[in-house]
Amino acid sequence: MLYDCRSLADRDRGIAAAIEAVKNGELVVLPTDTVYGIGADAFTPYAVKALLDAKGRGRQMPPPVLVGSRHTLDGLVFMLPKAARELADAFWPGALTIVVEHAPSLQWDLGDTGGTVAVRMPLHPVALEVLRETGPMAVSSANKTGQPAAVTAAEAQEQLGYAVRVYLEAGECPDPVPSTIVDLTGDVPKVLRDGAVPLEKLRDVVPDIVGPGQEQ
Repeated sequence: MLYDCRSLADRDRGIAAAIEAVKNGELVVLPTDTVYGIGADAFTPYAVKALLDAKGRGRQMPPPVLVGSRHTLDGLVFMLPKAARELADAFWPGALTIVVEHAPSLQWDLGDTGGTVAVRMPLHPVALEVLRETGPMAVSSANKTGQPAAVTAAEAQEQLGYAVRVYLEAGECPDPVPSTIVDLTGDVPKVLRDGAVPLEKLRDVVPDIVGPGQEQ
């Protein structure tokens, strides 16, 4: 079912339907500040598997996790590095994904993560409204692997069809640039993927960060 969140009544119905679907272990497509994402409850393993199956991905490519609050990050990690805290404070909500070691006590199975998780808080009111009710969601770009990322929910629906219970349409993504990914699991913060937040801005907050393929 596709809901047009540009209509107030449809937005309320759609967000309620999406929250219910996620809590029932079903898949939803929602807008973010980068591209549309396909999401599932991060703590429901069969839902995460359904997400990977819908995209045509294996466990070797675990999805990132989106959160609706900066404070949620503290509950997902064993010990948050100072640089991770500073970057989240500076760029969240926004197009920055940080890779950290997740707390070993977490009851989730995102795939072959090696004990790490990529986390982001998106800057989109519809996504945040859903996430604040569902809690952390495993979210990947709403497209089949190898196909273009969807910039509308309708485009995502063409690719993913009935694998997804609820589609939330909010119009075309204004700036479909992927998020910048920073790895904070080593001694030196490192950019894994260039994206919407440039290296220069990251260095304003964490001066010793290195770019992709660079050594300190």
